[in-house]
This record gives sequence, structure tokens and C-alpha cells, in this order.
Amino acid sequence: MTSPSPTAATSAAPAPGPSRSKLPSLTGLRFIAAALVFFFHATFSDPPMNPFADQGWEEGFRWLFSKAGWMGVSFFFVLSGFVLTWSAKPNDTATGFWRRRLLKIFPNHIVMWALAMVLFAGATTPLSAWLPNLFLIHSWFPQHATFISVNPPSWSLCSELLFYLLFPFLIGPVLRIKERALWGWAAVMVACMVAVQLVTDFLLPQHPPTPEGFGISLWEFWFGYNFPPVRMFEFVLGMILARLVLAGAFPRIRILPAAVLCVVGYAVALAVPFLYGLNVATIVPVALLICAVARADVEGAPTVLRGRTMRWLGEVSFGFYLAQYVVMYFGRTALMDEKLFAPLPGVLVLLGFFCATLLVGWLLLVCVERPVMRRWARPAPHRSAAAEPAREERQPAPALR
Repeated sequence: MTSPSPTAATSAAPAPGPSRSKLPSLTGLRFIAAALVFFFHATFSDPPMNPFADQGWEEGFRWLFSKAGWMGVSFFFVLSGFVLTWSAKPNDTATGFWRRRLLKIFPNHIVMWALAMVLFAGATTPLSAWLPNLFLIHSWFPQHATFISVNPPSWSLCSELLFYLLFPFLIGPVLRIKERALWGWAAVMVACMVAVQLVTDFLLPQHPPTPEGFGISLWEFWFGYNFPPVRMFEFVLGMILARLVLAGAFPRIRILPAAVLCVVGYAVALAVPFLYGLNVATIVPVALLICAVARADVEGAPTVLRGRTMRWLGEVSFGFYLAQYVVMYFGRTALMDEKLFAPLPGVLVLLGFFCATLLVGWLLLVCVERPVMRRWARPAPHRSAAAEPAREERQPAPALR
């Protein structure tokens, strides 16, 4: 029996409008989202990431980036659905798709998992936490010591893994949605996200509190943010948005107004109750920005995001994302002994950690991700294949996230 094709229903989809061109500006935009997560983690006082001794600077920095991590992760989840749908091919198989996606996330994850275990986590993390973390199932457990363990940013990979496992079964139904119904389904996804937070707010236990002091219970934080199934709505929304752009049905919104709306959404997230600032307040602006950037690439419009530097940063962003906590935590605790600094030196410390994280992210890209993808991402050519196709098979797979 042959493997099911992730894009088996392509023929049932309406003929797309814009061609499936490359989206270099979205690659560049990925790094901005990863940087938002970096500065969010840098605000933490426990663990001691925030380097500022001045209370005003410490509180101001923490307030300014207090929602940046939530917004950045939500962007990645929507983008995953968008890019995978955009790049789906009719002749792909589920097993081929799964192989590429697992090879994309697991090698980098395992390297940073091992580094975190050696540097700090191994001495304090029990088997019941580090083993689920290794296999990226730890966000399915409501225990804080498990879903926030070893290398904490890896929790989001649990959701990404679920997205990848379900994508071959979702792409057909999404492609069969009639064009006139796409906006309705997009609204349903957003409504479901709101419903998740309403259920979290009114039905889940109010105790115990989160160790981070978020002002909500541990149960609310786990279910409303970390539990992988509730993040599926962002992923499917991204799939539907790709359909809208491909069909030429998305309005012509320029990047600058969409970016301004993201700033407005962020301000709303700062003002609303905590649960509703996790992803609900920013989801519409994030969706508009992704589509606006994609349309600019389709139309060949020049953008800062598609420059060589931004595209390089976007390619490094996955490693940067996975490395940030390990670099900052080890640097602040083992190398700096949690020392605090005046404003200017504190800013320099942050920039130093930013550059160090960027370096580790680049090393992961060139020493782990690219070699693994080049060697195993595509099936080996048949013995009867000609030499030229065999050489083509050895080319690296597209670095989609």
C-alpha cells in the first residue's frame, strides 16, 4: 500500500491566483519573531536573565517585552501552516513529508537538549521530565517541571510536531474548502482561539499559581498556552490564509499598515487580562502581516525583509530560537554569577548575549541542520537512476519551518 499523499486533494482545490513563488520576505520576518522571543526571555528575573540593577530599567524592560514571546510564538504557528500549505506538492507522500519535518526539528533539538543537560539541567531534572522533553511530548503533561524543562523554548516544538503529524490529513480538507467559504473558516479558527481562553478563564482551576508569577493558575497556563491541541487553530488558520493568498482573494494590504496593526495589537495585549494577551489580542494583526508580506513577494515588490542579510537571519532563526535560553541562562548564572549592571552596561550585556545566540544558531544551521537535511531529507535515488538526477537528490531540502 502506498503512503497517503499530503496533497492528494490538490486537484479538488480551486485554481490559485498568484503563482507559488518563493517567499524570501517571510524568511526574513521569521528572525524578527525569534528576536521577540529572545527579548521576552531576557526579561525574566527568576531565572535571572534580566541584567538591569536599576529597578526602573528592570521593570520597564520587563513590561515592554512582556508579551513579545507570546506574539512571536503565535507568529511561528500561523506561519507553519501558511508555508507548508504554500509549498505542498501533489506528488508528495506523507512518509516523505514526515521524514523531512522530523529531520528539520529533532537534530537541532537534540543538540541543544544535550547541551542544556550537560551545562545545567542534568543535575536537577528528573527522568520523568527530561525523557518526555527529549522526545518532544513534554507539553502534553500539566506538571510545570515537565512542560517547562531542560531547554524551555522546546515546548513549542511539541505543538509543531503535532502540526506536522496531522498536516497530511488536514491539507486535503483545507484544499477542498470553496473559495467563498475561506473567510468564514478563518473566522471560525479565530473564534475557537477565543473559546479556548474563555474555557480556560471560567472553567479551569484557579490554583496553584504559576511559578513565574503570571497571575493565572498553573492549569490555566498549561491548557491555555502550552497544551498542543489548542494551538492547532493557529496552524490551521495559517493553512487557510495560504489558500486565500493563492486564490488571489486576500485584500491588498501593504506591509507598513499591517506592521502598525501588529503594534496596536501588541498594545491591546498589554492592556487586556493575561489570558487574552497570549495570542487572541494579536492573532488578526499577525495574520494580516504574514499575508501582506507574502503578497509583496508574490508581486515582486521590494522589501527590506527580502535582502540577503534578513534572509540569512531568517535561515538562522530556528537555531537562534532553540539556543537562546541555554546561552542566556548559562551565561547569566555560571559566567556572570547573576551580576546586575547599570543601564548602559546592561544593554551591552543583552547585545552580547544576542550575538552569542546568533553565533550558536548559525553553528546549528551549518553543522547540524544543513548536513542532516542534505544527507537524509530526500529518499536515496534508485540504482537505475541517471547520474544527474542522483546529484539533484543530494541537494538540501528547502528550509521551511
